[in-house]
Amino acid sequence: MRITAPVLIEAGRPMEMLELDVDDPGQGEVRVRMVASGVCHSCLHAADGSHPKVPKPIVLGDEGSGVVEKAGKGCLSLVPGDHVIISWAPVCSSCTLCHLGLPALCTNPQPFGYLFDGTTRFHHRGKDVHHYGPSTFSPYIVVPEEGAVKIRSDFPLDQAALIGCSVTTGYGAVVNTARVKAGQSVAVLGCGGIGLNAIQGAYLAGAHPIIGIDVLESKLAWAREFGATHTINSTASDVVERVREVTGPGVDVSVVAVGHPHPMEQGLHMLGPQGIEVVIGLPVPGSTFPVDPHLLIQGERRITGSRYGSGNPHVEFPKMIDLARSGHLRIGDLVTERFRPDQANQAFRSLAAGEQARGLIVF
Repeated sequence: MRITAPVLIEAGRPMEMLELDVDDPGQGEVRVRMVASGVCHSCLHAADGSHPKVPKPIVLGDEGSGVVEKAGKGCLSLVPGDHVIISWAPVCSSCTLCHLGLPALCTNPQPFGYLFDGTTRFHHRGKDVHHYGPSTFSPYIVVPEEGAVKIRSDFPLDQAALIGCSVTTGYGAVVNTARVKAGQSVAVLGCGGIGLNAIQGAYLAGAHPIIGIDVLESKLAWAREFGATHTINSTASDVVERVREVTGPGVDVSVVAVGHPHPMEQGLHMLGPQGIEVVIGLPVPGSTFPVDPHLLIQGERRITGSRYGSGNPHVEFPKMIDLARSGHLRIGDLVTERFRPDQANQAFRSLAAGEQARGLIVF
């Protein structure tokens, strides 16, 4: 199959629309016709060179949905016509952590840039083109059967795309990782696509107050729309001091949904006794932030990470759909801009400027 897709050839340069050959699915793989792909900061960091260890040329995109077009030999759970959400982290399903129900921590995940067999399914003029996880910016993708989660066919696929990363990651950080209870206070640092879903998770868990923190007033307005009871512009005030004005002893849970060390330091310092900081945002490799051990010991505070919302996509994706269908989780309202595949560079510029709650590439 021959398609046209945006390809990153060199970091810091615009992606180019290239003709690619897409292989048939191999053993245990499916080929999916994409309907929509979210525009994620991790892909932007790959494109601008912030995350340097990205093989090139490569097709970006780690959040999307579509329809199974062809199933390879050995596929047991998917057939052509099935609607699916794409997982950005296909797993081996056989290691100890997978068996313990912790697939996000799989010890033998799909190798970066390739499928499980160490080869690619994209080619340009006979040369391999790498995969960025599932590479959802392509109109057709080949992924392991395990990495495509079947969903009900009556749920809008453009909304389903966001469940593949931002919704599940943000919501799960609050509900699964921090296990927020009704009446606990939550602060979310970074009110973009993932942070807004952390706010939604806090709201549905019954948290109060819910504090949204960002540098842009537009994102703080979105935070209020999705459930924040208080908002703080971190460029205009001392964030930790303001949080303590709202909460008294400090916040019960801070969620850092931005990939910079300074907010991670702030997230620790705003915690009250037995508070927990959940770090979602992925910083540049090698980044660090200072930790005063006395804060941890004297107040029994904790710092933890959250990968893919500490959940199993095959469990979490249908759950997110049920919450959306019942009106509890707002997914469609997250989409503030839509783009064609040939506008992928424009989508990144908009994301970098902070103009999106979530951008969507529609095929």
